[in-house]
Amino acid sequence: MKARETAKNEPERLVIGLTGASGVVYGIRALEACAELGIESHLVMTKPAEMTIGYETKLSPREVAAKADYSYAVTDIAAPIASGSFRTKGMLVAPCSVRSMSEIATGVTTNCLTRAADVMLKERRPLVLMVRETPLHLGHLRTMAALTEMGAIILPPVPAFYAEPRSLSDLVDQMVGRALDLFGYNWPGVKRWGEDLTKGRRKSSPSARSAATAEMPVAAPALRRAEGAKTRRSKKIKS
Repeated sequence: MKARETAKNEPERLVIGLTGASGVVYGIRALEACAELGIESHLVMTKPAEMTIGYETKLSPREVAAKADYSYAVTDIAAPIASGSFRTKGMLVAPCSVRSMSEIATGVTTNCLTRAADVMLKERRPLVLMVRETPLHLGHLRTMAALTEMGAIILPPVPAFYAEPRSLSDLVDQMVGRALDLFGYNWPGVKRWGEDLTKGRRKSSPSARSAATAEMPVAAPALRRAEGAKTRRSKKIKS
């Protein structure tokens, strides 16, 4: 009973990694989304990521770290997230540089971030890599293919223009929401085709609805009128 209760009360944990690629806003927004969803976030940033934070935002690395429930130094190989016995729902690397992606693909990890990613692969947990690079040469593509074969998910931050974004924040939120989808989390920041967007909505089938509610199909009156007109024409011909 106690073991069952412990498992039931175990917090939802997600590891967030930030590397030196452009687009640190994705990782920062993911931390904020975790806070909104009540997910316990565990952050690790590389040194280039800390530099990029200064280049691309008005925040300091310390302020970004404060958005996480737990933050670890990239050199801390004894951090909980570096062990498979530390249970998490998976890891999102946003953004993921080609350097970090390549290190994860080889399994020769040199820091806490890439080690944590390797843990996800060996424990068969979701590892989502928001690879931020373009154009891609054959070596990049082969590395992505290898990671996909190993179980990782490659998720480039591609804008979804069908969501009718009106700002950069809209683009970022849509992408972060799609990333969280892959872990089974539904964040309100994402707009869904067929649900939230008028263009993508589909009307339910009248016949299916009427069958479920035992109502007369919408087309029935029209069919009756057509049959009536056919009968009247037949009577005129006979007379």
